[in-house]
Amino acid sequence: MGPLHPATAEQLAGTVSAALGAKARRVSVALGELTVVVAAPDYVAAALILRDTPGCQFEQLIDLCGIDYSEYADGRYDGRRFCVASHLLSVSLNQRVRLKVFCDDDDFPVVASLTEVWNSANWFEREAFDLFGIIFEGHNDLRRILTDYGFIGHPFRKDFPTTGHVEMRYDPEQKRVIYQPVTIEPRETTPRVIREDNYGGLQ
Repeated sequence: MGPLHPATAEQLAGTVSAALGAKARRVSVALGELTVVVAAPDYVAAALILRDTPGCQFEQLIDLCGIDYSEYADGRYDGRRFCVASHLLSVSLNQRVRLKVFCDDDDFPVVASLTEVWNSANWFEREAFDLFGIIFEGHNDLRRILTDYGFIGHPFRKDFPTTGHVEMRYDPEQKRVIYQPVTIEPRETTPRVIREDNYGGLQ
C-alpha cells in the first residue's frame, strides 16, 4: 500500500486525533503518511487506543525501529536524542500510521514494551535494544539479537566508531576465537583525480 490520498490522510488524522485526545502531542501528514507523536508515559495507552478504537483498528504492528537524532539537521536539532517509531497497519480498513515516542532520558533511554499489545514487537524491540541501547520496560526477554554475546556498545548510535572498538579472529596457538583492538588504519577514501595536460583534448 502506497501513500494515502490527501483527503483520506486528513480524514484519518482527524479520526486518530479524536481517539487519542490529549495523548497525541503531534499529529502530522507528510507525503501521504500519517505520523503521531505521543509522550513516553502515554505510549502503551495510545497503542491500545489505536488498536481497539473503531475507525482506527490497527490490528498489526508491522515494524518497530530505534532512531538516534543526535546528528539530525547537521546539529541544529535540540530535542530528545532517542526515539522509537512503530508502524501500524489496519488490515480491515486498509490504512497505516506511524506512532513515535521519544525517550525521556538521553543517557539511559527507556520506553515501555509493546509486546503485550502486539506480540510481533518482541524481536523488533530486541533489535532496537541491541543496535541503539533503548531499554523496553516490561519486555520478558530483552537481550541482544544481532551482535555477538560479548559485544560492547550499540553500533547504530551516531557516536559509535565505524570501525568498532574490537575485532575478533581465530588464534591457532590458543585454539579459540580472541578479541583484540581494531587494527584497521584510518584511510583516505576520496578518489584521487589525475588530469593530464591535454586531458580530453583540452589545452
